[in-house]
Amino acid sequence: MAESAQPRLAARPGGTGRTNVLTSYDPRTGEVVGNYAVMSAGELNRAVRAARSAEKWWAELGFSSRRRWLLDWKREIARRSGELVTLLCEETGKPEADAAIEVLLAVENLDWAARNAGRALDRRRIGSSWLTRNQRATVGYLPLGVVGVLGPWNNPVFTPMGSIAYAMAAGNAVVFKPHELTTGVGVWLADSWARLAPNQPVLQVVTGDRATGAALCRAKVDKIAYAGSEAGAREVISVCAQTMTPVVVERGGKGSMVVHVDAKLDDAAEAAVFGAMANAGQNATGIQRAYVAQSVYDRFLDLVVEQASKLRPGADRKASYGPMIMESQVEVVRKQVRDAVARGGRAVVGGLESIREPYIEPIVLAEVPEESIAITGEGIGPVLIVNKVASMDEAAERINAVGTDVAVSVFTRDVHEIEAFAEQLRVGVVTINSSTVYAGIPALPFGGVGEYGQGHSHGDQGLREFSRTLAITRKRYQAPVNLSTFDRHPRHLRLARTIFRIRHGRRP
Repeated sequence: MAESAQPRLAARPGGTGRTNVLTSYDPRTGEVVGNYAVMSAGELNRAVRAARSAEKWWAELGFSSRRRWLLDWKREIARRSGELVTLLCEETGKPEADAAIEVLLAVENLDWAARNAGRALDRRRIGSSWLTRNQRATVGYLPLGVVGVLGPWNNPVFTPMGSIAYAMAAGNAVVFKPHELTTGVGVWLADSWARLAPNQPVLQVVTGDRATGAALCRAKVDKIAYAGSEAGAREVISVCAQTMTPVVVERGGKGSMVVHVDAKLDDAAEAAVFGAMANAGQNATGIQRAYVAQSVYDRFLDLVVEQASKLRPGADRKASYGPMIMESQVEVVRKQVRDAVARGGRAVVGGLESIREPYIEPIVLAEVPEESIAITGEGIGPVLIVNKVASMDEAAERINAVGTDVAVSVFTRDVHEIEAFAEQLRVGVVTINSSTVYAGIPALPFGGVGEYGQGHSHGDQGLREFSRTLAITRKRYQAPVNLSTFDRHPRHLRLARTIFRIRHGRRP
């Protein structure tokens, strides 16, 4: 689907008109990584029909059998993870360590979803009221059917696995459309499943461009899970609305940090720089801006400058991070930095001269006005903004005013009082004295609020996101007070009213 700008290197036609081949390139060198078909709408619809057939088998297996299949798949990925890491490095330019961590986190989510789906989704008994004591009430969660997943380019294994693994563990078949820049990673994941179950396409990949993604949205699957840019999110929602297909949206952007007066500044600065610069700043779980108490602002900024100045992007093993994966994002960073400085912000590390495509050296900006597009826009790139605030309340107001954070990191030693502050923030996750580590907790639900996104991945909520609720009641015996009949006895109504007044009409 749409991105904030056209992809860096997507399909290249061999002549006039639209090509039917999609080429993936290494962003570090421009070398070809692989060629893939741009599937037609007909091919995509055949994949969805195959998924519907496989889903019936998959759903009927039940939780325990699906768990065994998924754990076998996990072992298949783990045993051959070196291949996946290499491909991930080639398609994104990430350093090997970053790619290995991404694969590790993805496998951890697959393992957790497989082991916890039965507990979270299996039918369980729930309580009834005094009027319905004769009813046995249960609730359970059943598969939706077929889930379409539209993957991003920045974390093409970890992010989509947060939908794929949870959807499959809930009993659904999945049709996965990876981003055109990282098609090979998606193909590898689908092939790893096919090696286990060649005749049961519970997970399939469809390859192509934006039109292919739009076709998947129109294919009348039972849910679409999308991760990507704001423009892409709005397009997905619009297309899915035509067929009333529900969506889970994880919109691009990064989070914020709040540094209180009593924070351990060394730890906070380290977390801020890592959160802003890791993966060349192309993580939705990262840090876009830090709001720092006035009394510790200068010291914190000095520590950030010291740490950021040590980092170096590149393609070698000693590089701190890799290139910008999508070429067009380089211009987005350039515009944001230019706007921040033009509005009065200070570049204390790097600046416009730091942008040397396809790499961007670390950039730290200070005292950037809140109306700058460097703050209001999607934060993609190794850029950290450090602004001072007079109080924690002011920090909360600034964060809520922007409204695009998925997570906020708070550094303070007063951990007992911080929950009240956290509840002021309109975000999905608040971490205390750490930044991006929460993404490594599979049981923790991951989702945004308002403009950031809708729905959840990970945790019990992620499993239920790809399920439908079925409530069942069964009468066990004749109720002594039966009001569900036109032939009710007047005495029953008088008794019910008396009990009602006793239960609800008196002060506790």
